[in-house]
Amino acid sequence: MSKKILVERPTEEKLKSLGVRDWPTWQAQPSTFPWHYDATEMCYILEGKVVVKTDEEEVRIGKGDFVTFPEGLDCEWTVLEKINKHYKFES
Repeated sequence: MSKKILVERPTEEKLKSLGVRDWPTWQAQPSTFPWHYDATEMCYILEGKVVVKTDEEEVRIGKGDFVTFPEGLDCEWTVLEKINKHYKFES
């Protein structure tokens, strides 16, 4: 089963309808680390640049991107510039 990362450029209306600005935030300094998603995560990138590598693809993510990481995804994050994001896990 494919575990693709979805990257979108959302409208302000979409951000408001999802309540993104009320979600918690997470930050990380430049670093590289493995990550496993136990649940689907939606996030909105406030600042920074990241490359996320999976067995299937390499995705570049930056400021203004709305990203959905599927449940069960194994990947490696490389934070190129300090990252700051709003995030929410779906249960």
